[in-house]
Amino acid sequence: MLEVRFHGRGGQGAVTSAEIIAQAAIKQGMSAQAFPSFGPERRGAPVQAFLRLSDRPIRLRSKVYKPDSVLILDPTLVESANPTAGLKEGGYIVINSNKSVEELKKMFPGQNIVAVDATKIAKEELGVPITNTTMLGALIRATKAVELNALEEPVRSRFGANGQKNINAYTRAFNEAITINAG
Repeated sequence: MLEVRFHGRGGQGAVTSAEIIAQAAIKQGMSAQAFPSFGPERRGAPVQAFLRLSDRPIRLRSKVYKPDSVLILDPTLVESANPTAGLKEGGYIVINSNKSVEELKKMFPGQNIVAVDATKIAKEELGVPITNTTMLGALIRATKAVELNALEEPVRSRFGANGQKNINAYTRAFNEAITINAG
């Protein structure tokens, strides 16, 4: 089973991202769960979303405490929260960041990291700095959870006329993400 914890702020689309991946996995014949966890419902408040994927039925119904990967939509959460808490050894930190490889290695020593400047890509492709679908490309690059093209139908369904822009954004993120292996 693959478990991913998404970290973002209210309004950034962490929950939507988890749901899109779950829908893509189900289309590929997998079992999937996607669900949110948040406190006061307000824009900008820290939000977590959880994703589980498996080739067998998923009976677990708790938050993801020991994720295989964490996805960080808002890099400021690294300073105010601990998004990497419980990350399994060998897991991936998938982060929206424009920092250099050296800076990322200092931030997350000994960790596997996939980083992409999703804010830049989102502004260029979508016209807004909302990074949720953009970050899906980086997550697929790190986890290979589903085929990249499996995201297309759920994204078009969710975003209608803006579907292609979102597809362009996550495809760019998949191609532009950098991978930093532990060690």
